[in-house]
Amino acid sequence: MRLAVSSLALPAADAAALLPRLPALGVEGLELAAPGLDAAGAERWRRQAGAAGLAMVGLHDLAEAAGLTDPLAEGAARRRALARLAALSALCRDIGGKTLIFRWQPRSGPPLLADGESWRRCRAFLEELLTAIEAHGTLLCLAPAAPAGPSAHECYLLANALDHPAFGLHLSAAGLAAGGEMGHATFAAVRGRLDHVHVDEPGGAEAGSGGRVDHADLRRHLAAISYRQWLTLVQRAPASGDALAALERGLRFVSGCYLPVDRR
Repeated sequence: MRLAVSSLALPAADAAALLPRLPALGVEGLELAAPGLDAAGAERWRRQAGAAGLAMVGLHDLAEAAGLTDPLAEGAARRRALARLAALSALCRDIGGKTLIFRWQPRSGPPLLADGESWRRCRAFLEELLTAIEAHGTLLCLAPAAPAGPSAHECYLLANALDHPAFGLHLSAAGLAAGGEMGHATFAAVRGRLDHVHVDEPGGAEAGSGGRVDHADLRRHLAAISYRQWLTLVQRAPASGDALAALERGLRFVSGCYLPVDRR
């Protein structure tokens, strides 16, 4: 597995100065948090990452943006959602990224794909979006976000139903734990098809600090399916205190738990 870090984990004040220090910590790639990101900002990140010897992995959207991008919306809201995700896909392409991770989690309501009408509308939305972004060469991945968002199983079913080269499969540690899907069946289903993994904690806490995610179990499952793609540390830089120390602790945790001995 190749280790990347989300820009969320980097203290905004000195992120550019920090990037050259990441390869020594085992980091090979950078993934950008999408909300608030414009083309100029993404290009600055791309240049700085390249100068530091880091690959651009892609973009990840956040639950805070769910109201802006609802695949079950209709009319003008649906058109805005399609345009927003298509623009993010183009931005991902332009910076040399591949995966666009979209966390779709409304604030309330029943499970998103609990009925046939929701499933139909979601599938129609994704089919239209995937047609629009196919030429970008990116992979749109829904992030499992049960119980309010789609489960890992539903994402897998959608991938099979869509059967589209621009639709990928993504798993996150916090999402699997919240949905009770940290089990053999989840990983057996995506063997050879899993495109990306986030190592995270509920609420964006520092990796390994929450005690609510069994990271050792996740590592065993990933090893069992011979997963070799990107593994991104996603945690929020603390608002106060030593952000660099928090980042280093998170990276040491991920490296020690997930990476082979010869990669540490």
